[in-house]
Amino acid sequence: MGGQIYHFTPDFLNLLVDTIPKLCRSKKDVLIFFSSAGVSQKFLADINEQLQKDPTSINKYQMARTILVRLNEAGEDALRERREIVKRVTEFEDFSRCWDKEQILAMGLVAKVREIVNVKDSFTRMQQVIESNLQEDRKKRQAEEQARVDALKSKRQRRDKIKFELIKLYQETNPQKRGKELESILNLFFEVENILVRESFTITGENNEGVIQQIDGAIEVNNYLYLVEMKWCKEALSPGDVAQHMMRIFLRSDARGIFISESGYTDAAIIDIKKALSQKLIVLFTLKEFLLLLEGDDSFESLLRTKLEAVQLDGKLVY
Repeated sequence: MGGQIYHFTPDFLNLLVDTIPKLCRSKKDVLIFFSSAGVSQKFLADINEQLQKDPTSINKYQMARTILVRLNEAGEDALRERREIVKRVTEFEDFSRCWDKEQILAMGLVAKVREIVNVKDSFTRMQQVIESNLQEDRKKRQAEEQARVDALKSKRQRRDKIKFELIKLYQETNPQKRGKELESILNLFFEVENILVRESFTITGENNEGVIQQIDGAIEVNNYLYLVEMKWCKEALSPGDVAQHMMRIFLRSDARGIFISESGYTDAAIIDIKKALSQKLIVLFTLKEFLLLLEGDDSFESLLRTKLEAVQLDGKLVY
């Protein structure tokens, strides 16, 4: 018996009232049964005294009911005793101690108690399995939530570091050094954003006097390839500044284009890029947008999607 009968239900209590007296030949044996199960004398003393004064004033069934009801009403304080009583009934085997005419009936009652206890234990074990599974699920969800929180915290810290490094570039006066650091920052930025970098961002060299540094690379977003060019110029980009990258985009039939400019774009450059929109998807960014993005919680992918929708639906270059 798994000891899962915590509180006797009325039906189960009545069954025990019918069973225990059948297992005991005498009224004294009933008291011995309960006493040997660990029932305190405070539950038995008055009944024992009544038996000594007038043995005919109470029968075995009344004795059993009185004691069992008292144990039930004691709640948690008599939990151990109730468990032991049920255990002793279910483990009872020597029916020769019963009255001859009651042996078969006693066997049937004990079998019924065993059946109820087994069902109860099976149900309890099932509940325990369910509860265990629920606890495992809760632990798993908690672990997943903690992992999500930790990942967000880590990403926030990495984004803050990138933003800090990007801001530092404005204080760097050496174009070559600034270009090299910008190359690392862009590669790290897209790694943090879980954007696949197909061609790492590298310095491609200086052009005319207006271009301080040029960074080229390629990324993949939602299975689309984007050729990216970052330019850090003294002035807003002119048609000549965007022409080379536009040529790269047109030479790759499977590619879309992204421009990133620290200094913005001239109206003339915007006009040239808009002319290309009928054949190629091109979006524009400024470095300031990257800084604002890093300050918040939005992703690069969501910002890119907004720009793509503006181009595809309205033919607008948003930057």
